[in-house]
Amino acid sequence: MPGKAEKKVPAGSQEAAPLNITKLLLRWAPAIIILITALIYSRAVQNDITYFDDDYYILQNPYIRYLDWHGLKNIFTTFYSSNYHPFTTLGWAVIFRFFRTDPLPYHLFNVLLHLLNTWLVFKVTERLSRQRITAIVASLLFAIHPMHVESVAWISELKDVLYTAFYLAALLAYLQYAAKGFASKYYVAALLFFVASLFSKSAAVTLPVLLIVIDVYQGRKVTGRTLLEKAPFFLFAIVFGLLNVHSQGIADLSSFGSVNRVFVFTGGLAFYLVKFIAPFNLCLEHYFPMLHGKMLPLEYYLSVPFLLLLAWLVIRRSSFRRELLFGMAFFLVTISIMLQLIPVGSALAAERYTYISYIGLFYIVGQFVAKLIETDKWRVITISVGSLVIVLFSLLTWNRIGVWKNSDTLFSDVTNKNPDNGNICFVLWSWGNAKAHEGDFEMAIRCYSAALKINAAFQQAFCNRGEAYDNAGNVKAAIEDYDKAIQLDPKSSDAYTNRGWAHYQSGDTQLAMNDYNKAIALNTFGYKDKYAETYNDRGWAWYGKGDTQYAMTDFIEATRLNPYFGRPYLNIAMLKSNRGDLKGAIDEYGQLLSYNPDDKVAYYMRGIAHYYFKDNRAACEDWNKAASLGNENATQLLQRYCR
Repeated sequence: MPGKAEKKVPAGSQEAAPLNITKLLLRWAPAIIILITALIYSRAVQNDITYFDDDYYILQNPYIRYLDWHGLKNIFTTFYSSNYHPFTTLGWAVIFRFFRTDPLPYHLFNVLLHLLNTWLVFKVTERLSRQRITAIVASLLFAIHPMHVESVAWISELKDVLYTAFYLAALLAYLQYAAKGFASKYYVAALLFFVASLFSKSAAVTLPVLLIVIDVYQGRKVTGRTLLEKAPFFLFAIVFGLLNVHSQGIADLSSFGSVNRVFVFTGGLAFYLVKFIAPFNLCLEHYFPMLHGKMLPLEYYLSVPFLLLLAWLVIRRSSFRRELLFGMAFFLVTISIMLQLIPVGSALAAERYTYISYIGLFYIVGQFVAKLIETDKWRVITISVGSLVIVLFSLLTWNRIGVWKNSDTLFSDVTNKNPDNGNICFVLWSWGNAKAHEGDFEMAIRCYSAALKINAAFQQAFCNRGEAYDNAGNVKAAIEDYDKAIQLDPKSSDAYTNRGWAHYQSGDTQLAMNDYNKAIALNTFGYKDKYAETYNDRGWAWYGKGDTQYAMTDFIEATRLNPYFGRPYLNIAMLKSNRGDLKGAIDEYGQLLSYNPDDKVAYYMRGIAHYYFKDNRAACEDWNKAASLGNENATQLLQRYCR
């Protein structure tokens, strides 16, 4: 009796399918991860501009207005809002050039960079580990971890996602340099990417030390030659590090005492490690703790035994020690400058500081998962638990993105989570600025008042509340607030300028003139735009006194100080029109429109000048343009004179 034939599995049979599917998933994993990330962060693209730094960087930033030689020179030679990140500012300037203050392209740019960074994390970790599973896990966690929402959903943190892109590109180029027999072209590429990262955010200064850590991890000995190789990296790092300290200054933690400052440091480090595993109760600001007598909250003292236990576990785990040590070294090096060893700002910790540093911890998890999946015993459990974590983190990230919807949702979240922290006055002040921008001056005044209730010496809150009172028509209350602001800071040019305008509105031209003269004499403005505004306002004071010649001189000086400041051109054109110089007025309107082609008032006024200059066709063209930009007065003139 013939024996049974051996069963053969055809290439396309069901038994072969699981293996093919696995290979297919592994091959397309980066694309799948990027697609999942894009779907989650599609919510961020729908968010608004928030009034926490976004107002300074986008709405009020004079350096993103113009992409000409003058504008580029300012971007690369000036500190703005205590920061030096010209590549980041240049990115905003390009977006502003085409989209003005529409929030969508700003958010979209951040999200696209986050997708690019996710791919770069995949490539870097794959190159380091030589395991695709490690790269998949590390890049997926990087993409969806809730602690990274702040870096992506906050327009102001373009600097974070941009410097990370260059930073990771520098790492990838360096890994290529080491793998290709130390080819110089990869070394040059790494150095250039590093410099670009520094020009995006000075936090990139950690890269030279990380390169040494990578050398050790890959078995390359640290010698005089390898250190000399890093010398250009260290040189750039030192220069930009000093620039950062100079621009931001040092926070005063003297009230904590030397012993408590140690626990503040360990508490900050423990915070990041705990949030890596349990990213709950996230917040825009995690402030320095409030002292109770001379004691910190208990968790700061407990952070020391927690960190010692963690260190013991890392050292004890002999079979996995190399991966643990490398991942922890990656984390500690990249987050080191954020741990308030040199205290900067008012925050103990910030979620955005983990954007690069968590890659080290993600790498550890990736290597651990890759090891577990190799064994049949742990494969199903690892995949099941990992899937649950991914789903949980995705949901947390989606919800956290929603908190960044607008200023109201963001500031409400911060104030609810920090009801007893004195630093919340800055958030209330920012909330007031947001409401003032919306034209809700009553709510703005309430926010400023709440901030002043917490900190009665908050000079800027008095100054801004004065502006809100002024815009609400309560000039008397505005002047009272400006008086208090000047008492708190007698050298505040802004306060004198604002009070000068309030005096002018109240009809006291001489007091207004005195304030403008004082503001100009102090000359403590952060940048020339505000100085130009003071000259423009003093021009109005001269005009109120009947001296049009001095008024013209001040208006011209305002345009010299800031050629892109629109109001002085309108005022010069008005004076020229009053003198009968319609051609000169038309030229001034044209000058303004060359800098700001969307100024509907300039089109409207130039149309009137053209009309009296007997050029009806040009007048109608200007009114038509003004009407298309939303000027209702121009629409009425079109109906009357341009049928």
